Amino acid sequence: MDVLRTPDERFADLPDFPFEPRYVEVDSLRMHYLDEGPADGPVVLLLHGEPSWSYLYRWMIPVLVDAGLRAVAIDLVGFGRSDKPTRREDYTYQSHIDWTWAAIEAIGLTDITLVCQDWGGLIGLRLVGEHPDRFARVVAANTTLPTGDQQPGEAFLAWQRFSQETPDFPVGRIIDGGCVTTLSPEVIAAYDAPFPDESFKAGARQFPTLVPIRPDDPAAPANRAAWEGLRRFDKPFLCAFSDSDPITRGGDAPLRRLIPGAQGQPEITITGGGHFLQEDKGAELAAVVVDFVNANR
Repeated sequence: MDVLRTPDERFADLPDFPFEPRYVEVDSLRMHYLDEGPADGPVVLLLHGEPSWSYLYRWMIPVLVDAGLRAVAIDLVGFGRSDKPTRREDYTYQSHIDWTWAAIEAIGLTDITLVCQDWGGLIGLRLVGEHPDRFARVVAANTTLPTGDQQPGEAFLAWQRFSQETPDFPVGRIIDGGCVTTLSPEVIAAYDAPFPDESFKAGARQFPTLVPIRPDDPAAPANRAAWEGLRRFDKPFLCAFSDSDPITRGGDAPLRRLIPGAQGQPEITITGGGHFLQEDKGAELAAVVVDFVNANR
């Protein structure tokens, strides 16, 4: 497997990002993560999606830490400071599951409160379904666990076409376009930082093609099996979707209806948040997580 590693200088002096980088080795790949707050505090695992990285959680981490929680944010393989295989074929849904689970094991996380958005949910919710004993609580934000048995919305299909057809994959501008707020040039550059050129973007390019949108998708059987686990998951499960995301709008309904742990939980809507609600309303979402953890200890 040919692998690229983004030079450290690309991450120098990023705005509002004072966190120390940490690393684990998984399948001969270096994965980056942040680990902030008390080592013995309740673990909150923050999983990002496409095409962001742990920088997305910079507004949430201080709120979580101030509440006595341990905030751990992993960069998925192909993103952030994590290593980036160069061949698109090296990225599969299953490989991302395996890499992320191996990182969780290597860091030693238990009794996890999962906070997941976008592909962070496609990976995280799958892991909850497969390893429910490792998770104490879940907060799902603008995400789902697709099986290909329902038609995706036109907004997703349009994004999928764009992601494959655009000659340049403008990561920072994609993040900006998925926010309600307008990002500064410096923040857009921070999202571009992991990708010095197109050769670093194989994972980002491949992700949209890996979402199961047909019943015969290679990942569909495993996701259906994970849903059987989620249908038995009776630990606290909270949906905190935003009000301004055309791609995941309405995706909270089946999660609330089918997962036992979601029953009786408050219906949270983050007002004024786009797809990347951590960027638009990060402190507000973090406060929801803090309240959720404290109410369900």
